[in-house]
Amino acid sequence: MPDAPALKPAAKRLQEALDAFGLDLKVIEFPASTRTSEEAAEAIGCSVRQIAKSVILRGKRTDRPILVVASGVNRVDEKKVKALIGEKPGRADADFVRARTGFAIGGVAPVGHAEAPVTLLDRDLADLEEIWAAAGTPNAVFRLTPDQLARITGGQWVDVRQE
Repeated sequence: MPDAPALKPAAKRLQEALDAFGLDLKVIEFPASTRTSEEAAEAIGCSVRQIAKSVILRGKRTDRPILVVASGVNRVDEKKVKALIGEKPGRADADFVRARTGFAIGGVAPVGHAEAPVTLLDRDLADLEEIWAAAGTPNAVFRLTPDQLARITGGQWVDVRQE
């Protein structure tokens, strides 16, 4: 059997970060885009609910990166995030996301960031058997369990879903 093609640099860097946790989590690259939750679910063959999308926000007062890992079917309620972190979050532009995470929008993984973010985990992901997260590029993902997500991110399970 031939070797799998080499991962793109950002996906390879993410694989190295995952390897450090010792959980046998493997980055998979697809020929099709996995940039959006819908595209990722279609490429993987799972439900959109199982996509753990990484949303980066920017603390308005502190300028710190805030990572919300949300179910692909949910929109993040910024008022709930504000109540949880004690400051108003704002949208992060592409330059902020790349500088603070090391990843481009559409490929932001929940770990391996250039700067450690404040991390919140959407509790709607917690009861799923398996979830899929971005792995550094707009066509790379990895499969994990909610327990593994909590372990590798150090995030807390909270209600961030917009009603």
